[in-house]
Amino acid sequence: MPETKDFLSVIRRPIAAELQQFVGLFDATLQHSDGLLGQALTHIRQRGGKRMRPMLILLMARAYGRVNDVTQHAGVGLELLHTASLVHDDVVDESAERRGQASVNATYDNKVAVLVGDYLLSTALLHVSYTANERIVQYLAELGRTLAAGEILQLQNIGRDELSEQSYYDVIRQKTAALFEACAAIGALSAGATAEQERQAALFGRRLGMIFQIRDDIFDYYDQAAIGKPTGNDMLEGKLTLPALHALLSTRDGDMLAIAHRVKQGTVTPGEIAALVDFTKQHGGIEYAESKMDELRSECLDYVSTCVSEPAIAEALRAYVDFVIQRNN
Repeated sequence: MPETKDFLSVIRRPIAAELQQFVGLFDATLQHSDGLLGQALTHIRQRGGKRMRPMLILLMARAYGRVNDVTQHAGVGLELLHTASLVHDDVVDESAERRGQASVNATYDNKVAVLVGDYLLSTALLHVSYTANERIVQYLAELGRTLAAGEILQLQNIGRDELSEQSYYDVIRQKTAALFEACAAIGALSAGATAEQERQAALFGRRLGMIFQIRDDIFDYYDQAAIGKPTGNDMLEGKLTLPALHALLSTRDGDMLAIAHRVKQGTVTPGEIAALVDFTKQHGGIEYAESKMDELRSECLDYVSTCVSEPAIAEALRAYVDFVIQRNN
């Protein structure tokens, strides 16, 4: 199996020029002449990242036609909306780090972070307006609502004693899955996809986003210093993710269920979190989550085989799916 860096080279190869254009356009939006705002935007710009969502938009546009100005402005709008949501999420979660780098709220303060997030959101709306495509504008607006609703649902679930895989899926569909769904659908739309092609692209993106979030959640069961996320951090925030839910619901272990309820109540100790992490690993939680990713992978690859005709784009999308599953951060 290729290394993840090889997957990335396969993903980027057919869209290298378009991706370079996107990065230039996106980075230009994260500059401002005013001191504090300019500093905060520079701080965000320096994160860079692998550009997973923009690459998906570009690949999906190529799957149905070509990358054009509509694609690029829609991509910038989506990435700015995503970035704004992360800045606000860090305030809500009181996170000091984001992917190994100090968060905006930790570097400045919550007031600055909230206002910077608002600035990014407004800039997202400005760029998506440049597409002059009502459906794309509507998609972005709906995505913003869905992401906020997903965050509220997650906060609501934290306070509930109920343990449910369905509740877990309901949250991730409205968060990560909704974002990937929008990227795939908007990329296709920007290239002139039909309504049915848009629907198929959206479903592909949703499944891909679910894989992405499940993989992210698995990271929580191992020390991930590189992404600023110590073992059990989700549990410390009151969240029980798919691996632990499976181990708890399949065994109904009384002691571990008691710890799980303390997780949700915010009264759990570090020692109890460590015990629940070990219990999850010992009772097949990680393997179960991986099996769910494999099911979704098969569905994603079926879409690529059926709906993507250009060999280089099909190869890139297959590499994209496998990278999301095998990535280490």
